[in-house]
Amino acid sequence: MTEPFAVGAGTSLAEGELTVPADAAGVVVFAHGSGSSRHSPRNQAVARTLQDHRYATLLFDLLTEEDHDRQRFDVGLLRERLLRALDDLARHPGATGLPVGLFGASTGAAAALSAAASRADVVRAVVSRGGRPDLAEDALAEVRCPVLLIVGGNDDTVRRLNKAAAAQLPGDRELVVVPGAGHLFEEPGALEQVADAAAGWFDRHLPGGSDHAFVL
Repeated sequence: MTEPFAVGAGTSLAEGELTVPADAAGVVVFAHGSGSSRHSPRNQAVARTLQDHRYATLLFDLLTEEDHDRQRFDVGLLRERLLRALDDLARHPGATGLPVGLFGASTGAAAALSAAASRADVVRAVVSRGGRPDLAEDALAEVRCPVLLIVGGNDDTVRRLNKAAAAQLPGDRELVVVPGAGHLFEEPGALEQVADAAAGWFDRHLPGGSDHAFVL
């Protein structure tokens, strides 16, 4: 079942969509990159795969319309919005008690990692797609949950940044390179590999996850 989900953002509300399968085993909150929104076709595709793996998904607009141009690269702001979403989600009857994972893309990955560091008692796993974990800066050393970093094989700069960030993460982490893929994973089959890897990571690390094998 999919329903509207409003996330408090100062004096305005960020619009979102919460989808909860009848037998949900966990909930994954998405943090999109700068210039994107909850309507991102890539995140929507990954969300559908996660739903097939019995995970509820929350996609919402990290930035409201009025602050989109001015603050799209403000990772601190994105982190605060994501933390508010986690707090609001904890009070939602459809998600109460479900283990929580985060899926971040581009700058949203930095926000997801920073939020995971701040909510170590809540966030059980993080997946980054073509992310900029380096923008999380000092928060990387405070992330205790398992982290999966997925990058495209042809996305040279982001691949190097993710490799360096992985070395700073103190806990369970893995770097997956999708051969032949660029930053947006638009190549045939590339996004499907991202979605399958993400679902597998959450299957492994969210308590109560499904029994699907993790295969890359």
